[in-house]
Amino acid sequence: MEEEFFKTTSVTDFKLKNIGNPPRGYNIQRNQDVYSKFPFKPDYSDRKSDFISHCLQNPGTDAIKGYYYELVRISENQGPIWQELIESALNYIDSRLDCSDFVLLGIMRLYCQLSQKPLVTPKILQHSKKTILMFKYWPDEPGNDSMCYWTENHHIMFAVNEYLAGQLFPDEIFSNSKMSGREKVTKASKRILKWLELRFYTGFNEWLSNIYFDEDLTALLNLIDFCNDTEIVRKAKIIVDLLLFDMALNSFYGQFVSTHGRCYAAEKKNALIESTTDTMKLVFGMGVFANNDNMSAVTLALSEKYTPPEVLISIASDVNRSEMQNLQRVGIKIREAAKWGINYKDVDNGLILLSFESYVHPKTINVMVKMLDRFRWWDNQFFQEFGPFKQALRIGKYFGLTICLALIFIKDLTRNTREENNIYTYRTPDYMLSSSQDYRKGYGGDQQHIWQATLGPEAVCFTTHPGGYENTAPEGYWLGSGYLPRVGQVKNVLISIYKIPRMGGILLRKNLPFTHAWIPKNKFDEVIERNEWVFARYQEGYLALFSQHKYYWHPQGGDKDMEIIANGRHNIWIMEMGRKEDYGSFSAFVDSISSSNLKFGRQSVKYASPSQGNLEFGWNGHLKQNGKKLNLKNYPRYANPYCKTSFGAENIHIKHLDKEIFLDFNKAGRT
Repeated sequence: MEEEFFKTTSVTDFKLKNIGNPPRGYNIQRNQDVYSKFPFKPDYSDRKSDFISHCLQNPGTDAIKGYYYELVRISENQGPIWQELIESALNYIDSRLDCSDFVLLGIMRLYCQLSQKPLVTPKILQHSKKTILMFKYWPDEPGNDSMCYWTENHHIMFAVNEYLAGQLFPDEIFSNSKMSGREKVTKASKRILKWLELRFYTGFNEWLSNIYFDEDLTALLNLIDFCNDTEIVRKAKIIVDLLLFDMALNSFYGQFVSTHGRCYAAEKKNALIESTTDTMKLVFGMGVFANNDNMSAVTLALSEKYTPPEVLISIASDVNRSEMQNLQRVGIKIREAAKWGINYKDVDNGLILLSFESYVHPKTINVMVKMLDRFRWWDNQFFQEFGPFKQALRIGKYFGLTICLALIFIKDLTRNTREENNIYTYRTPDYMLSSSQDYRKGYGGDQQHIWQATLGPEAVCFTTHPGGYENTAPEGYWLGSGYLPRVGQVKNVLISIYKIPRMGGILLRKNLPFTHAWIPKNKFDEVIERNEWVFARYQEGYLALFSQHKYYWHPQGGDKDMEIIANGRHNIWIMEMGRKEDYGSFSAFVDSISSSNLKFGRQSVKYASPSQGNLEFGWNGHLKQNGKKLNLKNYPRYANPYCKTSFGAENIHIKHLDKEIFLDFNKAGRT
């Protein structure tokens, strides 16, 4: 029966099943868009029209976001539509597979906005209503599954879906929870308001994610378009403004190539397949309609109540500025959770803490055990590592043993945790360098992308300590990090210091004894090696990379001539960037840097940078420039040419030229 307590599993391929063949007359040919380096049309309304045309000219896919183009066809009454894609999406949700909340956002838009359109059949509407009334909207409801509810993006998606479901059917009883729609609205609104509050005052802990900003935007736009609560709508608009501001500040000609709180390997290497690139081109005019893994661009194109503020579009287009420096703080310290109204005791607050993925932090491990019991998560595939320790964890929490365990293995066990981060992005017309300053040095990594140098969409460079030879974290080779470096950046120069432990931990049993750099030769116009430096040019932008220990190019396989490997558990990498405007020629850049003075200690370096002077940095101590200590911590909320706001401020003022916007969260003001 529908009301039964039933068990589902997670999913690995994130594909829609049994979609059959497209209907007769359905266009199955993909029409590839072209990358726009500069705004291809000045008006947002024109860009929206072009994106809608692009959707109509391209087929849906069997990816879980692949049916979103059908929503555009329905909206424009441009059939035929691929009905089986929508039916399969509904079946996916009914099966309670991981990321069902992604899929349900589109069904909510279909039901709320498009239900009266001619192409929507009664069968689809009936199935949609049944799905909405049956779904499990939060871990405290019946049903054992392996859906992820708790990360920052999932947190808001589940809450928005629950709120809108309750608002749609206020007097219905939802079969899984036995709650009325009105009860669901009340329950979800609390989570929504807390989530919005944390994002305004502390930013996104999945900072600058070129993957998960797509999900955040889609959920927030559903709120804006369909929620009946004026306060929630106004506050959601403020957070969308700030999310787009983050993208404008930390992008390079429509490429979201910054440091990221969560990112995957392929998107690091190629900005034109990021989940946010369609949205970049729609909102800012730069990027590409990639038809790859995006739902927020469709949602923006269909939105009737949100238009991006002109000041944000103006800032993103300010690409000819000789230099732009953005300092920005995001996230919180877990030990300071009380400062933000979060306790460590009850499961409701525990779920908020899980949005930072603080599973076994010493402050949160006891409430984590409580949630494993309360929500029957011992069988959830995301928590399978806890299974063998079930009894020990249950007993240990009464004697303080779990906290001791968390303290002993904190650097391994909290590798997922995203705490306070200080972001530094430096951009010129020819390159961008972005990093997380001194972020959790020596801790295990997961999906964080700590730094990147960018000259073009695929002309990029970054270093990591690989967790293993797999494609998933923490054992990923290019995905995430085994252990995080200590990074310090001064404008166009960055130093990244690695100190890899010999002993493995609980989550990562073996630590590889090398670090490596991604620097694909075939994506640059020139690559030169001199005096142990590697130099690369793309158009009029330059970069120089140095490894403390001897390096070699990967000799074979898919990473041949794309990867540099340096053996050693301790290593220091140096990146310096430049441009023709500053040096006159690439050869002058090479000459200048290859003759610079470098002096290494075991875990420190003194570098006489041609552009930034004498830099000193080590595993411990301050980053110094010409003897002056530079701050790597406690950045403002924003410090850049367009906005100067202290962390935790009550309002945010953004201005460029004659355009501006003033955001006041408490008053839900946006003027």
